[in-house]
Amino acid sequence: MSQPKVVAVKAPGPVGRTLLLEHAAADFLVEITREKPWRRARYEDLLDTLETYLGRPAPLLAYTRATGEAWLRALHESEREDARDLLTEFRAYLRDWGWLDLARPVNQLD
Repeated sequence: MSQPKVVAVKAPGPVGRTLLLEHAAADFLVEITREKPWRRARYEDLLDTLETYLGRPAPLLAYTRATGEAWLRALHESEREDARDLLTEFRAYLRDWGWLDLARPVNQLD
């Protein structure tokens, strides 16, 4: 029998203020560096580009599946594969670590 997935809950960003994309991105980069250190520089550049696209400083909730897809379409074709991989891992991280739930009002889970 497999064990249930244990999700660590982290207190993201400044308490009582709007959660920003940059706060979640910084924590994500720390995690990704532990698992895949070779991706840090590329993901850091892509997250910076995403935040610029969304309008700096971007609230975390400015990043949605729809805005992520729009950003992908705005990138040069040669960047899209890495960017798509980033968005897949970043969205899973945001969901698994509770960032999206904390950024949204109650009862609007991801």
